[in-house]
Amino acid sequence: MKKILVINPGSTSTKIAVYNDEKEILVNTIRHSMDELAKFPRIIDQFEFRKELVLKTLEENSIPFQFDAIVGRGGLLKPIPGGVYEVNDAMLNDIMHAMRTHACNLGCLLASELAVMLPGCRAFIADPGVVDEMDEVARINGSPLMPRITIWHALNQRAIARRYAKEQGKRYEDLNVIVCHLGGGISVGAHQKGRAIDVPNALDGEGPFSPERAGTLPAGNLIDLCFSGKYTQAQLKKMVCGQGGLAAHLGTTDVQAIQKQIDEGDEHARLILESMIYHIAKAVGGAAVALWGKVDAILLTGGIAYSEYITTRLKERVSFLAPVFIYPGEDELEALALNGLGALRGELPILVYK
Repeated sequence: MKKILVINPGSTSTKIAVYNDEKEILVNTIRHSMDELAKFPRIIDQFEFRKELVLKTLEENSIPFQFDAIVGRGGLLKPIPGGVYEVNDAMLNDIMHAMRTHACNLGCLLASELAVMLPGCRAFIADPGVVDEMDEVARINGSPLMPRITIWHALNQRAIARRYAKEQGKRYEDLNVIVCHLGGGISVGAHQKGRAIDVPNALDGEGPFSPERAGTLPAGNLIDLCFSGKYTQAQLKKMVCGQGGLAAHLGTTDVQAIQKQIDEGDEHARLILESMIYHIAKAVGGAAVALWGKVDAILLTGGIAYSEYITTRLKERVSFLAPVFIYPGEDELEALALNGLGALRGELPILVYK
C-alpha cells in the first residue's frame, strides 16, 4: 500500500489530502485570513507558516507522518510538457526566482521540505499551470516580442477530461474535448487526443473575463492607462488579475450574491453576468475551431459550474457544437494523488525538470 500526502496551496487556503493507494483518508482545507497573510511581505515568506499548519492538521487528525510520496501543486515554472515531475534542485531554484508570484509556487517547496524529513519519501508535482503542449501555429500572435504563453488550470482540466473519458469507456488520448475551468480565473482549453493544443495565459489576462480577472483588453487603451500617470504598475497588474472582471464591474466576485441581485431586479448585474457568459461561449467557439470542429464533448468544471444560471445559459450557446457535460468543483487533490500513485507504481513516467 502506498501512502500519499497531497498539498495544494491557494491564495487564501492550503488544501491537503491523504490517500492510501486510491482510498481517500483525509481531505482538509486550511483557511488563512487576510490578517494572517498580511504579516508576510511576499508569498514565498508564507512557507514556514503553511508547513507548520500542514503538520499540525495531520497531528490533529491522528494521521501518522509516514508517506511514500508527497505531491505538491506545481508552480509557475518555465513551460514544460504535462506529466509527473520529481522535485529537483533545478525546479526549486527556478521557483525561488520565478517571475510570477502565486501561492501555487509553494507546492513543490512544501513537498520537497516535508519529503526530506522522511527516509525514502519522494516529492512530486503534476500538470502544473505552465504545461505547454500548444501547436506552434497557436503560439504566434501579432508581435514577435510577445509570443503567447500558457498559464491555465492544467491539473483540473486534464483530470476532468480523463474522468469524462473513463465514464464513456474511452481513453482521454482518443478524444477531442473542450474543457472550461470556471473559477476565480477562467481558462478554456482545446484538448486533442491527449494534448492541450491551445490554451490561454489566463493569469495575465488572456481569454474571457472572470470573477477576478479582466480577460483580453484593448491593447491601445491599456497602453494609454499605463502612461497616464494615474496608476502604479502594481495597481495596473491588480486591475488585470485580482480586481478585474466581476470585481471591477460589480464590486464582488461572489456569483451567488450577483445572482441574488439579478433576482431582485438589478439589470446592470444581469448584463455584466450575461456578458461574462457570452465571452466564455465565444472562447469555446474558438477552441472548436482549433479542433477543426471535431469535438466529442464540452466539459464545464470549476466552482462556478455549481451555478445553474451560468451553466444553463452556456449550454444554450454552445451545445450545437457538441454535447455539454457539467463537473462542478475541482478534482485537483485526487488528480495529484493519482498522479503520484501512478508514478510510484511505474504506471506513469517520472519526468525530469531541466
